[in-house]
Amino acid sequence: MNSASIINPATIQAYRETHFCVEDDTPFTLQIGQKNDALAALHKAAGVESSAFVTAWNPYSRKCDDETNAELQKKLIDELETRSLRFVNGVGRHPASDWAEPSLLVLGISLEAAKRLGRQYEQNAIVWCGAEAVPELVLLR
Repeated sequence: MNSASIINPATIQAYRETHFCVEDDTPFTLQIGQKNDALAALHKAAGVESSAFVTAWNPYSRKCDDETNAELQKKLIDELETRSLRFVNGVGRHPASDWAEPSLLVLGISLEAAKRLGRQYEQNAIVWCGAEAVPELVLLR
């Protein structure tokens, strides 16, 4: 964890506890620090070595209305499509609350590109998944 982060420690802890649900043909759930065989299989099938779980909802964890969030997410989807980046729909859900945010698992994106995307959409963090298929929380602030 980045001790210099300006993100509230409780928020960081909530991110670490979140279930990052990938809504692929065979749905699966990513958890921070836990190797995921379904993700490894998806990477292999897609011919990629990495992916990132990102969202445009609730910039900097400020609660926005559904209409604003939907517009932000559409901009993110449009950008990914313009850049010819493949993605799978998903949702981030905290297991102890009703919080949920529509998200995307972007396939084949580099760590630096994923961080830029997260910063562009004013996110506190992204979930990075490298060749080992172990999701990592990457703080952006």
